[in-house]
Amino acid sequence: MDPVLCSEFLSFLGPGTRVDVKSQALEYVLGVSATPEGRRSLCELPGLLGAVLDVTSDRYPAVVQDSYHILVNLTSDPCSHRVLLDVPPLLPVLCERLTDPHYVHADSVCTALCNLSREESSCRCVLTALTTHRLDKIMEMICNPQYNPAATLHYLGPLMCNLTQLPEGRNYVLDRQRYVLQRLLPLTHLPGSVIRRGGVVGTLRNCCFSHEDHAWLLGGDVELLPFLLLPLAGGEEYTEDEVEVLPPDLQYLPEDKQREPDPDIRKMLLECLQLLCATPGGRRILKDQGTYLILRSLHSWETEADVKRTCEKVIQILISDEPEPGLENLLEVTVPPEVEEQLKRLDEEEEQEDSAK
Repeated sequence: MDPVLCSEFLSFLGPGTRVDVKSQALEYVLGVSATPEGRRSLCELPGLLGAVLDVTSDRYPAVVQDSYHILVNLTSDPCSHRVLLDVPPLLPVLCERLTDPHYVHADSVCTALCNLSREESSCRCVLTALTTHRLDKIMEMICNPQYNPAATLHYLGPLMCNLTQLPEGRNYVLDRQRYVLQRLLPLTHLPGSVIRRGGVVGTLRNCCFSHEDHAWLLGGDVELLPFLLLPLAGGEEYTEDEVEVLPPDLQYLPEDKQREPDPDIRKMLLECLQLLCATPGGRRILKDQGTYLILRSLHSWETEADVKRTCEKVIQILISDEPEPGLENLLEVTVPPEVEEQLKRLDEEEEQEDSAK
């Protein structure tokens, strides 16, 4: 766009513009922001992104909502992140509004921040902008569905999951003095939002990559294992001997006990177990507390090929002999490139076979 035309167009978004004119200008930008090519062109217009952010403070709710829809579209594209983050007020404004318990557009703010935090580099910028104080507030918000009566804030779960892809984010959740992770555990089987629940389980999975914390995660201070197994358990009956080895929360479940309905979440729960199996202490606890029994029943029930395959991998670890000395920590084992490529090829062949059935 010609600089003169661009300047004229930006004037349509100014504070003194009639609401109908401003609304039409935003409608045009919103349409352009719906495609990758359009998002690239918008990012090349000097001052446009700052002007859209300014409109989020407009006194007309419909105009504000359109401006947020544009920001959500732009943040959904990683190619836009660097240009967006070059707008200095963006992150401070969004972070402040996210934690405002009375802000009516908090869901749009939450979605935009969630989008921005998907890529590692922009995620680090979001984490820095949130600060520890606001992370504490976000934890309060995740655990309190009534925090903002005007917003559901379901995307707080995926936002926290994205933040824990970074060591700094994991360190915050795993801080033993903050009691953060323990507050998330009941949300693994919270009815309602699949988005929030999936984000919480994804957060736990990221934390399970920290193998030096496995003993703490599975020990008495956290007792992570029952919270991972309960959503995977059905109402199957077990023998008295089998019941005795299961964690108390998984003993004598009702016949109508329902498993986690979302296959992606079931797979993430299994991936948590797989990661916990990487250390000798983790494998021992999972074996001693009847994990195999729950996964055996799940495997018979599971219909999703990808989830079933992940379940089989965990079962194989649980029923196999211990690795040779020096290979006990599976997360520290170096796999030769040719073996890694072969394993990847076998996985792809299995997926193709499953899809052909």
